[in-house]
Amino acid sequence: MSASPSGSMTATTITIAGHGGDEIEAYIAQPEGDAARGGVVVIHHMPGYDRATKEITRRFAELGYDAICPNLYFREAPGAAPDDAAAVARAQGGVPDERLIGDVAGAAAYLRALPTSNGKVGTIGYCSGGRQSVLSGTALDVDAVVDCYGAFVTGTVPEGFPLKVTNLVDRLPGLKAPVLGLFGAEDQYPSPEQVDEFRRILTEQDTPFEFHSYEGAGHAFFAVDRPSYNVAAANDGWERIEAFYGEHLGS
Repeated sequence: MSASPSGSMTATTITIAGHGGDEIEAYIAQPEGDAARGGVVVIHHMPGYDRATKEITRRFAELGYDAICPNLYFREAPGAAPDDAAAVARAQGGVPDERLIGDVAGAAAYLRALPTSNGKVGTIGYCSGGRQSVLSGTALDVDAVVDCYGAFVTGTVPEGFPLKVTNLVDRLPGLKAPVLGLFGAEDQYPSPEQVDEFRRILTEQDTPFEFHSYEGAGHAFFAVDRPSYNVAAANDGWERIEAFYGEHLGS
């Protein structure tokens, strides 16, 4: 059974235990009521823990899920504006993979400890967060993974790239949860060829997946506050996310 959409919710900033027991900031949105429901960990994009990401987190609460977004840059720049925090994190090479896994693990544990939890948790990420959503799925016990145009799940990181990242090809055999991938056909990172490589690997290792590539859409087509926003692709993508989570996170 899928989650029950709700027009009423609460949303607030909290502190959770992240990687290594560090206390980090997070934003949580919850529908009203005590019905059992799934949880969603929202992994923010490279621009950071910003208003747009918090709006996405609230949207999942409207769809009937407990949703939480950890501030991945909290250690580097506590209390800083999202742009400033992102600049600091980028200058340091981005969020280390193992720390990311620990922070998502803490967010998932927080969701599962809620009295409303049905025990199921999914991840979703956009841009760098798309890669990190997949990364989390390779290392943690999650029930569904959504990758929105995550760069360098496959493919080669260009020389001189500012972030200290590698592709996830060696980690993908650990990915057991079903995957929904939403991509722009005009994107370069990931390119259609990189998406095809990801598709081939998941097919070969029998990981359940559903991929959709949108003609005319580039990177960040979900971002309503950027010129890259693509209404048709984003609307269809949201419908597919709702159906995917309804299947895999429902009671």
